[in-house]
Amino acid sequence: MTLPATAPRDPLTLEVVQLIGAVVGRYHEEYERAASAHALTGAQARVLSLLSLGPLPMRRLARTLKCEPSNVTGIIDRLETRGLVERRADPDDRRVKLAAATHEGLRLARGLRDGLDFAREPLADLSREERLVLRGLLRRMLGEDVATAQDGSGTVRED
Repeated sequence: MTLPATAPRDPLTLEVVQLIGAVVGRYHEEYERAASAHALTGAQARVLSLLSLGPLPMRRLARTLKCEPSNVTGIIDRLETRGLVERRADPDDRRVKLAAATHEGLRLARGLRDGLDFAREPLADLSREERLVLRGLLRRMLGEDVATAQDGSGTVRED
C-alpha cells in the first residue's frame, strides 16, 4: 500500500508505524514458535488456520496467502500426508478442488490458536471499551466499514 503524498510523516506517526511493526513482528515470532511446536511451518499453520474456518478453493487460498497456486499445492500435499487436510470436489463446480481440514486438522488448529498468548496477554490489560476502540481504529486503517465488519463466518458484528 502506497501512502499518499499528503500522509503525515511527523514523529508521532512514525512512532505509531514503528510500534505496529513491532507488534506484527512479535506476533509472527510467536506464531512461528507455535507452529514449530506442532512440527509445522508458519505457512502450513496459516493454511490450517484458514481451513479451520471452512473448506476453501485452492486458488482462493493462494490469493489469501499472496503466493502462487503451486506453493499452496505443496503445502496441502504435506498437510494431507499428515492427515490434517483433505481435498474435495466443490459441490457447486466439480472442476474446482476444495481443501478442507480434517477432524485432526481442526484439533491442531485449535491447539495453535490456544497457544498464541502474545496477542491475548497484552490485550487483557485493556478494558473492553479500549479493545473496541482499538478494533475500530484497526478496521478503519484497513479500510473496513466499522459498523458492518464481518467475522469469518459472514455474520455481521456490531458489538
